[in-house]
Amino acid sequence: MKKRGIFFKVFTYTAIFLLIVVCVTIALFSQQFLAFYNTNQRQQLYTSYSALHEQLIGRNEEDLTRIAGEFSDFNRSFVFSIRDSMGNVVFFTPGMDVGDENFGGHRAIMSLGTEHTLFAVNQTADRANYAGLIQRSLFAIAGMLAVALLGAYIFARQMTNPIKRLANDTKKMTLLEDVATLPRRHDEIGSLTHDVHLMYKKLRETIEAQQYFFSAASHELKTPIAATSVLLEGMLENIGDYKNHPKYLRECLKMMDHQNKTISEILELVNLNDGKIVLHQEKLNLHEIIISVLPNYQMLADANGQSIIMEIPEELVGFADEDMLKKVLSNVILNAVQNTEAGGEIRLWSETSASRHRICVLNTGAFIAGQDIAKLFDPFYRVDKVRNQKDGRNGLGLTIVRKTLEAMGADFGLVQTEQGVLFWFDVCRA
Repeated sequence: MKKRGIFFKVFTYTAIFLLIVVCVTIALFSQQFLAFYNTNQRQQLYTSYSALHEQLIGRNEEDLTRIAGEFSDFNRSFVFSIRDSMGNVVFFTPGMDVGDENFGGHRAIMSLGTEHTLFAVNQTADRANYAGLIQRSLFAIAGMLAVALLGAYIFARQMTNPIKRLANDTKKMTLLEDVATLPRRHDEIGSLTHDVHLMYKKLRETIEAQQYFFSAASHELKTPIAATSVLLEGMLENIGDYKNHPKYLRECLKMMDHQNKTISEILELVNLNDGKIVLHQEKLNLHEIIISVLPNYQMLADANGQSIIMEIPEELVGFADEDMLKKVLSNVILNAVQNTEAGGEIRLWSETSASRHRICVLNTGAFIAGQDIAKLFDPFYRVDKVRNQKDGRNGLGLTIVRKTLEAMGADFGLVQTEQGVLFWFDVCRA
């Protein structure tokens, strides 16, 4: 048996609830409405017979009969009777049926001030009005039920349509298909839909980034392994120059060292992506931190005839994780040394505002095309692939910098200026 959809369930529950409310309302107010209606009809009778009542009040039986007969002759539509204190009929109109005084509909009983009583009955109005009242009541009840069902239908549709659309979208999401953005609703369903679509968008971006990363990593790892295998096979077969085992074993060791470094950096990126890095932020002297990192790259800069100029105040203090800050500086300075022309200049300086210190690193004379700048933070991306591979670079340095700064919650940027390529990042003031 096919499962009932959410629309059927919401409509059924809402309709049942509204029908119960309508029925309870009718039950509670029907008696009050009927009593009000009867009272109103009796009041009209009293008003209609007030002229006759004034003429009959205080009269003897003979006068009562005479006046009542004259009134009846001129007012054929009036139906009434006069009885004495013993209940005997003194006078009744031709249209008065026996027992009409006790008719359960609309009647008026008026004392004549003597031992007589006037009984006024509106027979035609009783039967016609009751029939009309019942008919109008049935129409009103039917209208209320129709409105209740229509309201239940509209409510169920308004509630379930967005949920059904979201359910259809999530089916597409499981297949990683494109999903159209729905109009924004300003309620909880709208917030849920927005959050699901936003989550799916980020998930797809993450999956695509991971696919790109794994594809690039596979290529990056496969090439040196294949090269190492060729060298080893050549040495095993003693082919040509490969007989010089010490030379090619050193080449193999060099490639394995490069692979080990690449794998370590990949694992580092994985940890950064997984949020497994715990920040230990503390008050740091930024001048001392940068001074401690520079010697690692001064020798390489000197070999290239490059000069490193640092203009960081000695009293500059910031709030950051020391190890992560050193990692960022190491990768940025190494990248600057590797991408600055021989004899060029690398400048480091700071810019301070009310809430942060901005650390700037400039590769003077360097140039990177606009389409390449946006990709420099992608894993394994190289502007000059041939030269970078010879230098032993794997294209993960700036990716690690980006992930580390994101983990630190720091703003950063890379821009092309007239002087060269400028990289900057912010450190909170202590």
